[in-house]
Amino acid sequence: MEDSILVLSEISSKEFRDMVRIASHRMSKNVQFVNDLNVFPVPDGDTGTNMNLTMESGAKAVSENASSSVGDLTESLAKGMLMGARGNSGVITSQLFRGFYKATQGKTTLNAQELANAFSNGVATAYKAVMKPVEGTILTVARVGAQAGANKANETDDVEEVMQAIVEGAKEALKSTPDLLPVLKQVGVVDSGGQGLVFIYEGFLEGLLGENLDDKYVPDADDMNSLINATHHQAVQGQLATSDIANGYCTEIMVDLKADVPNKKPFDLEEFRSYLSELGDSLLAVSDGEIAKVHVHTEYPGKVFLYGSQFGQLGKIKIDNMRIQHETIVDNEQEQQESVDFAVIAVASGNGVRKLFESEGVNRIISGGQTMNPSTQDIMDAITKSGAKQAIILPNNGNIIMSAKQAAEVAEIPVGIVPSKTIQQGLTAMLAFNPEASVDANVEAMTDELGSVKSGEVTRATRDTEINGVEIHKGNFIGIVEGTIVVDDVDPIVATVAMIEKMLDEDSEIVTVMYGSDATEEEAQAVVDRLEAAHEDDDCEFEIYDGGQPVYNFLISVE
Repeated sequence: MEDSILVLSEISSKEFRDMVRIASHRMSKNVQFVNDLNVFPVPDGDTGTNMNLTMESGAKAVSENASSSVGDLTESLAKGMLMGARGNSGVITSQLFRGFYKATQGKTTLNAQELANAFSNGVATAYKAVMKPVEGTILTVARVGAQAGANKANETDDVEEVMQAIVEGAKEALKSTPDLLPVLKQVGVVDSGGQGLVFIYEGFLEGLLGENLDDKYVPDADDMNSLINATHHQAVQGQLATSDIANGYCTEIMVDLKADVPNKKPFDLEEFRSYLSELGDSLLAVSDGEIAKVHVHTEYPGKVFLYGSQFGQLGKIKIDNMRIQHETIVDNEQEQQESVDFAVIAVASGNGVRKLFESEGVNRIISGGQTMNPSTQDIMDAITKSGAKQAIILPNNGNIIMSAKQAAEVAEIPVGIVPSKTIQQGLTAMLAFNPEASVDANVEAMTDELGSVKSGEVTRATRDTEINGVEIHKGNFIGIVEGTIVVDDVDPIVATVAMIEKMLDEDSEIVTVMYGSDATEEEAQAVVDRLEAAHEDDDCEFEIYDGGQPVYNFLISVE
């Protein structure tokens, strides 16, 4: 008599906890492997670190939830990952599981079809979160894996087989990423974010199959705390004068979209935002489908109330007349939280770089940047601790912009994001900051300034490779202009001078050299001396600052 084949028809809270726990463990074991897949041979390969910390944050939230409902656990997972998300890879991963939660909320267990649907909904949510989705990335791996799971769910009721299909589909998609992104094929690697997601999915499968891992390798709640709570803040506070405001009433409402009201209209968040944007500025309108929350500065608070009441029952209502408000200014040397009207928050590393931002009016600085991307929670904490009524975020790194946007979406005050990708862009953007203008006006003006500066960085190559015709040697100094490697040399001064020469043109007026913790003032002066000798007939001026930044020997701006 043949052995009967056992079919696992549903996932209970116990299985789901194991899936999350082991996925987190598997990701943590492979952090360096994923980091090493970074395309550029520079020491910023932190995709693995970002995905690990994002997953750890979600796993911690699940471990603290005693519910026996899978839907409750997926909600904790999604919220934990959202708040712990770091870098683009972490944010996209958090969005995958936000969609997963939306498809599973209210469910005590998950059957095969529901599991497949959850992964598919996660993919749809993640694609919507990315302005310009690129194939050959983590999105492709997630999409193909989810499709494989959906196909398998049409053939079987076994959740293990569906999860197995998702893993196999994701692996096949990962192998194809170099064919979809030429830069991956050129360097000879698969997409790092996609590889991280495969590790997470493999952990889900192992947890579902009941494979046991040695407890000493599985982080408990305390270990997770130590990993995800390593936040970096500096209590840099500032006072900004209160000015006349064009739209004088700070108006807030909360709408219960589930409540029945006479002549109720269907709710569409985009239309809702569009209408309210015509009534004022500093608009923040968010919704989870059940509640809509609005903050807007307007001359017509009554119109805001009337409009919101068409979609449900008004709850919280608040109006402040900003023209008659005043702030109590506390001026002492003690470190304390101060209330400011408008905060500018920048991400930066290096004492000198921080001082430059402070001198230009930045109120609060989050320690971080290359190799140390702050999480959504880190940015949220900075917004909260600023005590501000509105804020601008300068991410100063392309890998931090998505985390900043997520923080802005859940913040309780209007928050604008200036998409600065470098320290140099952030410093230049501050020249356009006007504390008397609105968030939207400042974002527009500061963003316009980003194109007025060229950014260059010099660092050491982490491996041998060839990119864009430049032969790169491990340990050599490479010059990167606007994200493109243009120079490789064994000498940091030679590499820096050669890079700057490629940045200069007839309109160049000011060259700023910021030397980092691995460089010296003498080296910076040697760079400037060579450039001044070569351009003695030009009107270009040269400035030197001690930036103290890690990773980059030199940060260069040309304006």
